[in-house]
Amino acid sequence: MNQSQRRRWLIHTLLDEMPQYQYPVFPYTADRQWRLLRSLMNVRPPMPVSDEFLQIQDAFLQEMTEEKGIVNADSLLPCAGDPRLVLWQGDITTLRCDAIVNAANSQMLGCFSPCHSCIDNIIHTMSGVQLRLACHEIMQKQGHEELTGQAKITPGFNLPAKYVLHTVGPIIHDEVTSEAEALLASCYRSCLELAAQHDLQSIAFCCISTGVFRFPPELAAEIAIRTVKESLQKETSIQHVIFNVFKDSDLEIYRNLLA
Repeated sequence: MNQSQRRRWLIHTLLDEMPQYQYPVFPYTADRQWRLLRSLMNVRPPMPVSDEFLQIQDAFLQEMTEEKGIVNADSLLPCAGDPRLVLWQGDITTLRCDAIVNAANSQMLGCFSPCHSCIDNIIHTMSGVQLRLACHEIMQKQGHEELTGQAKITPGFNLPAKYVLHTVGPIIHDEVTSEAEALLASCYRSCLELAAQHDLQSIAFCCISTGVFRFPPELAAEIAIRTVKESLQKETSIQHVIFNVFKDSDLEIYRNLLA
């Protein structure tokens, strides 16, 4: 199968599986077909999936990532002040490193909103439906929603990264409290500790809580950098920490703080 054939096969299979989402007119363009496929993957509940589906899905997602361009973490330039720290602007789902961090919600099952722009949605989409299944298994064993400031680890599946570290950041409703600051620091600390427990050497952090969770970006960056530096002072397997940003405004914030 080529990419077009895989995309159409996956769409038809998911529509057969979830007839409540039957599409009135099958989209003609590749872009619209991808949006439909991504939407169906986003809303699919954590239920069993066939080996044939996984084989075709995996081939499709891996080729898609390769077309976007995989970035090796080892090729990124370190910060002048600390060779273990890296600032990088780009799509975290194209980064090849030991682990990337996902800003999850307390259900820990990924974003169910079709084609939402949050990093939780994007990571789950490009990893494949296996990621939601893996997270569901963790949550079933845990028996309760994920606590803010903690971290869980899953394979990266179709991502270039070997693992995904999932952490739930604090939600800001009004002013930022000292408790919220401590919980955000705990997100970074928990991810680093969990990565070290698995003997990982490179980890890429997104800007946790600064999107729909409304944590002020500059304060969040200050906490992120301070917590990471403090954690790296201890004995750890971590050799490289990448601060991944997507927006130009976040790039400027981190650039100033790391200068």
